[in-house]
Amino acid sequence: MRPVLEVADILRRHGGAFRAAQGPRLSSDQRRVMAAIEACRTATLGGHVERCDDCGLVRVAYNSCRDRHCPKCQALARAQWLAERQADLLPVPYFHVVFTVPAPVAAIALQNKTVVYDILLKAAAETIRLISADPKHLGAETGMIAILHTWGQTLTHHPHAHCLVPGGGIAPDGSWVHCRPGFFLPVRVLSRLYRRLFLERLQAAFNGTKLQFFGHLAHLVEPAAFARHLNALRKVEWVVYAKRPFGGPEQVLAYLGRYTHRVAIANGRLLTFDEGHVRFRWKDYRAGNKSKVMTLDTEEFLRRFLLHILPKGFRRIRHFGFLANACRAAKLARIRAALEAPQPPPPAEAVNYRERCAILLGHRLDLCPICGGRMVEIGPVPRAPAQRRAAPRCDTS
Repeated sequence: MRPVLEVADILRRHGGAFRAAQGPRLSSDQRRVMAAIEACRTATLGGHVERCDDCGLVRVAYNSCRDRHCPKCQALARAQWLAERQADLLPVPYFHVVFTVPAPVAAIALQNKTVVYDILLKAAAETIRLISADPKHLGAETGMIAILHTWGQTLTHHPHAHCLVPGGGIAPDGSWVHCRPGFFLPVRVLSRLYRRLFLERLQAAFNGTKLQFFGHLAHLVEPAAFARHLNALRKVEWVVYAKRPFGGPEQVLAYLGRYTHRVAIANGRLLTFDEGHVRFRWKDYRAGNKSKVMTLDTEEFLRRFLLHILPKGFRRIRHFGFLANACRAAKLARIRAALEAPQPPPPAEAVNYRERCAILLGHRLDLCPICGGRMVEIGPVPRAPAQRRAAPRCDTS
């Protein structure tokens, strides 16, 4: 069912005024994403006409923008990604480890997204790799999936990495080393090493003139000021926490689906919108996960939403260790042999988009909503001229 209110509705009604008010403060990536979401499943992107073989119903289905920031375009991408990860799961416990950064680092990240977000993911992975390899802890090579999130429940800027890690690793002799029951790695040790690795990489980026500073951070262009800034960050605790292990592979996949292809806010959280305000639900974790309602000025809502637009080409989901793309197939085969675990069955292959939806989502796009007959494509709908705004559409998702 299509939500009553969507981010696209807000952008279509207020996007033009927001662009005019923001002017050059909007980046090219933000403008590109705004245009994509506004055009998604409208005549702007074209589509096709379908007719039911039985009752003769005719409908128009418009194309999706497929942008990774669009709330409407993530379901199939998420399902496809999870289906591919099914073959990577091992019959061992999995741990969810979260790496965060202090507010002063988040401020630098906002002005240097590509560099600092990359440091966050790599420092988190390196931390787990080094501690796992230490004979005092695990003494083995582990693997992990790292997923970058940049938002909190109220759309404020809060960069952090969600890492899914198998509870064990490959020993030098090729055997599998299990971690202690219910315990992965000491959080305090992870936190201290993560802080050091992160700040070393941040200093190297500064030395290589890869960072830029403006506004309230402009003074950090001076090496002495930047050094003082980093020294202060070395004296505060960096938050790393590990959640309880999962019960099995099925729980891992269900959990991953909540974190992989998410955007800053789902359409289902939006409540109302008028010309001046947007109301949406949010979860207050400090109050026992209590659900609350927040009201923001429309301009502030859009500003917060656009804070989380990633640079074009940035990979927010990454694989490390024995789950890295270059060695995953060979090392997983060795691990399964050591665990005496069967090889996973090959995934079902789909011929086209409609079959993929049916296999992955259990949703048939070729069924008539009136009689249940078969909808057959009878012709294309060309893209609308750029200056024309989208018409109401039939959403077949």
